[in-house]
Amino acid sequence: MPSGGWTQLGDEKKTPDDARGSSGSIEDMAIELAETMPGTKNGGPAGAVDATGNSGDRNTTPGATVVGEYKVYKRRWFGLVQLVLLNIIASWNWLTFSPVTSHSAAYFGVDETTVNWLSTAFMFGNAFVSPLVIYVLHLGPKLSIMTSAGLLLAGNWIRYAGSHSSSGGILGVVMFGQILTGFAQAFVLCAPTRYSDVWFTTRGRVGATALASLANPFGAALGQLIIPFWVQSPSDISRMVLYVSIISTVCALPSFFIPAKPPTPAAPSSTTPKLSLRASVRALAFRLEFWLLTIPFTIYVGLFNSVSTLLNQIMAPYGYSEEESGIAGALLIVVGLVTAAITSPIIDRTKAFLTAVRVAVPIIGLSLLIFIWMPETRPSGGVAGPYVTMALLGASAFSLVPVAVEFLVELTHPVSPEVTSTVAWSGGQVLGGVFIVISGALKSGEGADPPGNMKRALVFSAVVALVAMVPPLCLGLFGRGERVRLKRVRIDLQVGEREGQEGV
Repeated sequence: MPSGGWTQLGDEKKTPDDARGSSGSIEDMAIELAETMPGTKNGGPAGAVDATGNSGDRNTTPGATVVGEYKVYKRRWFGLVQLVLLNIIASWNWLTFSPVTSHSAAYFGVDETTVNWLSTAFMFGNAFVSPLVIYVLHLGPKLSIMTSAGLLLAGNWIRYAGSHSSSGGILGVVMFGQILTGFAQAFVLCAPTRYSDVWFTTRGRVGATALASLANPFGAALGQLIIPFWVQSPSDISRMVLYVSIISTVCALPSFFIPAKPPTPAAPSSTTPKLSLRASVRALAFRLEFWLLTIPFTIYVGLFNSVSTLLNQIMAPYGYSEEESGIAGALLIVVGLVTAAITSPIIDRTKAFLTAVRVAVPIIGLSLLIFIWMPETRPSGGVAGPYVTMALLGASAFSLVPVAVEFLVELTHPVSPEVTSTVAWSGGQVLGGVFIVISGALKSGEGADPPGNMKRALVFSAVVALVAMVPPLCLGLFGRGERVRLKRVRIDLQVGEREGQEGV
């Protein structure tokens, strides 16, 4: 039985149809099973209370908040904070060299395109390990978090060993360490939905997923903002890598002390049976709504990764300094985080997932379209054009992230959350690497005006973003409104209603 949950539906030979019970569907059977799992009237723990707040046992576990007959524990915040820290530092590792591309190229004795491969290899490494991520997360979020911490520790100090050289650094060693940190990110980037499914109720899952998921781009913002101030010349690269390694070590070590799972379930949907991994893959392959949301999500994640990596090279030909480019990248992320902090609790209360998707997606596409012309506005508008556009892009993109990953879980339940999350995030990492390579190939030559500009790459990004707008806007249309209902929310509400009726 998986360490992060209480039950699992099906073995490797069962299909979704095999799992149907007498009630006619997986969801109905899941509701029936949830009523008899630990935390319910028939099998509840000591200290469980009914909907009226009456306890059958006064020995309620200290530090627990009672929700109906289920509990959420204060210790859940310890694991969530650790997940946040690891996502921050993993993303910072990704953009260690991108904000100071020219200095890094000089230090390692290569060109800027080769330095870009440090970020590209990170993302491809992230995607390469995704099948293992699904398996580890299926066993429980703590194992995934500890795996990430171990890889971060190894990768960072290998990078420092490669950069700390009298000859100017050994790029091959740094690349190996960078790939290990890419592996590490996958284990925590895909973990928030799995962690919130185990530890939080339907009232807090979007917020918890948002906090952990958006910590990842926050780490990228820190890298974009801080690293240019640490590196004033090529000789500063080694010292900068040392600073990042020390911070990574401090953030990673607490991972080995977080709790594995709550003593009792947080909500009825936490106890419902999940499909096995093989059955989950088969179920997703033929679920149209999953692909209508996953494909554009992966494209937008890929575009974000590409723009974040290349932002300095996009703006430098027009006379922007590395510090100004770093501020633009930080605005992209900080404004996005603030907006997501406002919208996520609203979505938690209203469950307006579909509306949020339909609002955010067009703004993302239009922002990338407008950004085509923003870098060249420096003579007339200074830094205002890129800054405002990056802020608008961040606000829309970051609001979409937690909504999309939680909506995918709702649409596909009882598929295990780690499957949908890993597929979506890994696809984004692969496309990010592909987009970086394509954008590099579209970079103008020295004879262009200005030399080395990336306007063609921005046009490519905008066209892809506008095309990706179409599929998510089709969700729930053409008579498929029933296919976008929130399945976990339905289970929690129906189990609560049945228990309330029995207590009358």
